Amino acid sequence: MPKNVNYLMRASAAAKAPDAATDGVTDAPPPPARRGRPPAASREDVLALAMHRYLRGRRVDVQGIASELGLGRTTIYRWFGSRDELIGEVIASAAEPLLREAREGARGKGGKALLDTFDRFNRRLADAPALRAFVENERDAALRVITSGAGTVQPRIVAMITELIAEEVQRGAYEPPVDPSTLGYAIVRLAEAFLFNDAVAGMRGDVERLREVEGALLGV
Repeated sequence: MPKNVNYLMRASAAAKAPDAATDGVTDAPPPPARRGRPPAASREDVLALAMHRYLRGRRVDVQGIASELGLGRTTIYRWFGSRDELIGEVIASAAEPLLREAREGARGKGGKALLDTFDRFNRRLADAPALRAFVENERDAALRVITSGAGTVQPRIVAMITELIAEEVQRGAYEPPVDPSTLGYAIVRLAEAFLFNDAVAGMRGDVERLREVEGALLGV
């Protein structure tokens, strides 16, 4: 057999033999290439980016969020309805852990525990830099978003406050002067007036007076 043919046969056999370093295990085939457009951003992605902007005192701009996430504004409006509703979702979501922490740190029981919870919550809201920046920079929009019964923030806060009152009633530790839902609504509306409304001189931000009036409402 000619030398060049013999050489080619040996080279072909060597190429087909398993490599000693891999002990006969061949490499896995590469994953198939992804086709089409990457997955679109979700509603949760929009809310997270809006929260990121809000907590840093930046304007929650729907066009900016849409561009950053590769979405159309119409998609965001379809999910949230309006810019006000998007901001409302953000503020309500940011407020929930504040109320939870206030409840966990409250002292006493019954009406006294409720008053301490609401007082702690009010002080956290009054000191929240992001909320304060939103109210100062977009006052009309802020009052509309925070205090509207047709929005997101007020109904959610009222529901959470009412639930806390109802829990104390169920424990037998508190007897409210009116039904829990009415009392919860009154507590929230009172806090809105003291924390955000500057119609009455010297009242806005006065958490000490707010505590006194809430105590009177709770009957403690």
